[in-house]
Amino acid sequence: MQATPKALRLHIAIAGRVNSGKSTLLNLLTGQQVAITSSQAGTTTDVVEKAQELPPLGPVLWLDTAGFGDESELGEKRMKKTYAALDKADIVLLVCSGDNIGQPEEQIIKYTNSRNTPLIRIYNRADEYKIKATDGIKVNATDLSSRDQVLNELKSYIIKVCPEDFLSSQPLIGDLVPTHSTVIMIIPLDYEAPKGRLIMPQVQAIRDCLDHNQNIMVVKEDNYINVLNNLKTPPALVICDSQIVDRMVKETPPEIKCTTFSILMARFKGDLSKMTKGAQMISKLQDGDKVLIAESCTHHAMEDDIGRVKIPNWLLKKTGKQLQIDHVSGCDFGTDLSRYKLVIQCGGCNINRREILSRIYKCEHAGVAITNYGVCISELKGVLSRVLEPFEG
Repeated sequence: MQATPKALRLHIAIAGRVNSGKSTLLNLLTGQQVAITSSQAGTTTDVVEKAQELPPLGPVLWLDTAGFGDESELGEKRMKKTYAALDKADIVLLVCSGDNIGQPEEQIIKYTNSRNTPLIRIYNRADEYKIKATDGIKVNATDLSSRDQVLNELKSYIIKVCPEDFLSSQPLIGDLVPTHSTVIMIIPLDYEAPKGRLIMPQVQAIRDCLDHNQNIMVVKEDNYINVLNNLKTPPALVICDSQIVDRMVKETPPEIKCTTFSILMARFKGDLSKMTKGAQMISKLQDGDKVLIAESCTHHAMEDDIGRVKIPNWLLKKTGKQLQIDHVSGCDFGTDLSRYKLVIQCGGCNINRREILSRIYKCEHAGVAITNYGVCISELKGVLSRVLEPFEG
C-alpha cells in the first residue's frame, strides 16, 4: 500500500468551519494522532496529508484542511491552501459542528458543486446536539470506540459517490492495442533520467501492458531501428519520450502507430481532446502574449530542463514571436489565468486526475487555452497528427 504513488490514490478532503472537528475526525478515521487538535481556532495551518488503505476502495489519501471562517492574520493564506486541496479532491467530507449549516458550510457546498465534486456531510457531536438530519453521517469524533462503525458507514457513502473514473479508470495503453501484441518503448537515459530507475509514466506504461497481456520491448533511442528491423512481426504501437518524438516519427514506418508517454498521460490524467485543441493556440500567439508553463513536481531545474529551457526555446523558435513565459511548480497554478493566452501543463504524473481536470476547468473558465508537454512538443515538432493516430476512432 505504501508503494502506491499519491497521484493514484483516491483523494478525500476533510473541510469545514474552524473548530468543527476536522482534525479530530482524521485521527478517528486513521486510528492515529495524525493531526494536532485544539480548541483554539486555526490550529490546522497547512494541509495535513495521510495515506491509508481503505478496503474495498484501496489506497486513499486524506487531506485535512484549514477551517473556513478563519479571521486571523494568516487566514487568507490558509484558505489558499484549503482551496488547492479542494481542487484536487475526488470527494469532500463536509464536517459540520452539530447541524449548523451557515455561511462557511454553504461556501464549501457551492465550491464543490461548481467542480462536480461529490460531497458527504459529517455531523459531528451528533450525540451532544441530538442531530436528526438523515442526509449524512452522525459521529462523535472524540469517541474512539466508534471508529469501526464510522468507517463502515463512511465507506458505504464513498462507494456510492466515488467518481466512476476511479472505480473503473480507463487503461493507459491496454485498450489501444490487441492482447499479446508487441509494444516498443523508447526510453532515453540522458542526464535528466533518474539514476537507477525509470520515471513514473514509463513504469505505469510497462505495468499497464503487463496487466493487459501485451509484450513489451524497452530500448534506447540509438538501438530502436536495429530492434525494429529484427522483429518478425511489426509492433502494434511505439511509444517514446516527447523530447525525441521527431526522431521516432522519422524512423517509424507510416503503417506502425506511435505516440509519446506524455500524450498517453494527457488522456489518462486529463482530457486529450481539450489538450489537443489547446495546442492550436501556438500558431496564434502574437508578440507580447503571455504563456504559463505549469510543472506539478518541484524538482531542481537542470541546465537543459524540459519545462524551463527546452519548451520555451522551441516555442520561441516555432512562433518567431516575443513571448513572456512564466513558470509555476508544485501546487501553485496562479490565480489570474486570464492574463495568459496559453497554459502548458506537464504530464501530471505526481498529481491526480481530479487536479488536472480542475486546472482544465480553471483555464476554460478564464478563457485560456491549455495543453500539455507531450501535445505541445509534438505540435512544435510538426508531428502531432502522426502521434494522435492511435487514438482515432
